[in-house]
Amino acid sequence: MESVDVAVLQHCIDWRAQGRRVVLVTVTRTWGSSPRPVGAMLALRDDGVVCGSVSGGCIEDDLIDRTRRCLMTGERPEVVTYGISAEEARRFGLPCGGTMQLVLEPLSGPAGPEDLGGLGELARRVAAGELVARELDLASGRSFIRPALSNEQLRFDGRTLMTVHGPRYRLLIIGAGDLSRFLASMASALGYQVTVCDPRDEYLAAWDVPNVRLVRTMPDDTVLDMRLDAHSAVVALTHDPKLDDLALMDALKTDAFYVAAIGSRANSGKRRERLKLFDVTDAQLARLHGPAGIFIGSRTPPEIAVSIAAEMTAARNGVPLPAALDIAQTKDASENLHLCPALANAA
Repeated sequence: MESVDVAVLQHCIDWRAQGRRVVLVTVTRTWGSSPRPVGAMLALRDDGVVCGSVSGGCIEDDLIDRTRRCLMTGERPEVVTYGISAEEARRFGLPCGGTMQLVLEPLSGPAGPEDLGGLGELARRVAAGELVARELDLASGRSFIRPALSNEQLRFDGRTLMTVHGPRYRLLIIGAGDLSRFLASMASALGYQVTVCDPRDEYLAAWDVPNVRLVRTMPDDTVLDMRLDAHSAVVALTHDPKLDDLALMDALKTDAFYVAAIGSRANSGKRRERLKLFDVTDAQLARLHGPAGIFIGSRTPPEIAVSIAAEMTAARNGVPLPAALDIAQTKDASENLHLCPALANAA
């Protein structure tokens, strides 16, 4: 499963190769509440077909209508703003007070592999896991691509639009089992550069997830080799302490924003006791998410992957989750209610 960025760029390239007119739409600024973040992209074909999103749908509907009525015929990028007035906000379905600024870039030139403002090269480099920046000059419509710095973000001064593309975040999955397949695919779609580590031959033969790096080194060595930072996450999925524990011990000492391990409440408790025997501090141990994921009644591998991806996304966005979503606390509370009918009736 490819990321939204790659899908939008590839649709631009494919549609131009078919001889269609295409407009690449990028969110460059928002005021107040906004349904989509700065940097969100939309590919818009001349017959109104779209890929990607810049709002909840109403702005897309207006852009599609303008395209069908041939109102978007310019040859140079232009800036448009939606939701300046309360009436426009209501018309376009923006949240209360929301305003969005967009850059509309026509892609109507030759559709060769090196044309389209370098989108072909950009798509290839993003698909290869590179972090790259694209600078677009609105006056001329020309652009160039360069490596991006890890701390760079979209920048627009009214004349030049600089966008950053590629995986800002990395995910290390320990174990190449069935659950790992689903989590790796979801993480790739969420924009992570995914590495799966498993030294066990019997798990590697059937691995078939595209755009995921597979390594056979020991997990703790992989943690050290990857030099995990604040844009990194680690999820241990093997249930094997020989593979998980040493990797978790090293990962908890890094700046990784999310470190988690699958397992029952009982096994998670035993894991914490084992890690205490090593030089893992209480503060470091408190960062461990285990059992991994949020409580949504997950039973199948795809459901468990959704649960883990949701918790990882909340951690990435700095969103504290309520206790009701904590797997251990929720199951403990549920068992207590079953053990005590009086409490169940009170609830």
